[in-house]
Amino acid sequence: MPVNIVRTAEGWWRLHGETAARIDTTADTTRDLLADRAAVESAHGEDAVAADLDVLSPITAPCRVVAQLLNYRSHALDIGADPATLYPTFFRKSSASISGPNDPIRQPADVALLDHEIELGIVIGADVPVGTTVTQDTLPHYAAGVVVADDVSAREIQLTRVQVYESKSYPTFTPLGPRLVLFDAADWARLPELHMTLSVNGDVRQDQTIGDDLITPPAEALTRLSRFQSLSAGDVLLTGTPVGTAISAPPKIVQKIGELLPPAVKWKIFFARQARNPHYLSVDDVVTATIRTADGTIDLGTQRTVVR
Repeated sequence: MPVNIVRTAEGWWRLHGETAARIDTTADTTRDLLADRAAVESAHGEDAVAADLDVLSPITAPCRVVAQLLNYRSHALDIGADPATLYPTFFRKSSASISGPNDPIRQPADVALLDHEIELGIVIGADVPVGTTVTQDTLPHYAAGVVVADDVSAREIQLTRVQVYESKSYPTFTPLGPRLVLFDAADWARLPELHMTLSVNGDVRQDQTIGDDLITPPAEALTRLSRFQSLSAGDVLLTGTPVGTAISAPPKIVQKIGELLPPAVKWKIFFARQARNPHYLSVDDVVTATIRTADGTIDLGTQRTVVR
């Protein structure tokens, strides 16, 4: 059964329904907490308090934040890519971009095309050295659990400067939480049942069950990533986003015409079109993001962030 953990300024808590039990641990970081599973298991709730806590991100910085590019078939098709020909691709985000599940998203002054991407975060539970092969059977050893993530993106910086790292690493561009949900082997088998929903001002933008939409699942992703990148307990792998982001590919005929234009003209036309797109985030927009199974037995909680 999943174990639900939250973090506050006072420490770590294990959730039991509508109450929270303080975890008796000296852990300051996610890595240290994952190493103190005895304390987590012993937090049974005899002195529990109401679970309505002022929570922080359950993932502490500094850590590695690695993300997968175009890892959902629906999203790949939406931007004009062929899922059958995509090779697993990774990029990094600064852990300084991590923020809490209720913290505001800060829009940089020079960013107009601010986009959302709900993602399932895989929280690493044990060191993954370079050269490690991870299978579905060994995944529970290397991955501790999951967390809700929003991979906030500054699209004009990502596209015109080819700066994926910068465009996704501004402070507050990686809201995480509210819960760190620790999995056992049976829970990992239910990963395809998780349903992701992101709304902006109550308007549902992304609404997808992982199911067959995920291209490269976590065990394979960790194996490929470990060819060149080690990971440590407390790091997080963002597994991609489904269809429903503000950005999408223009029609094929428009793409063909764009290929004939000088780059400066092409980008001017593209961004003029994007500027008319009402789905990009604006100041005071309220973004809510949830991930759970239909029966509610696995529930990662709900983020609520406001653009400022």
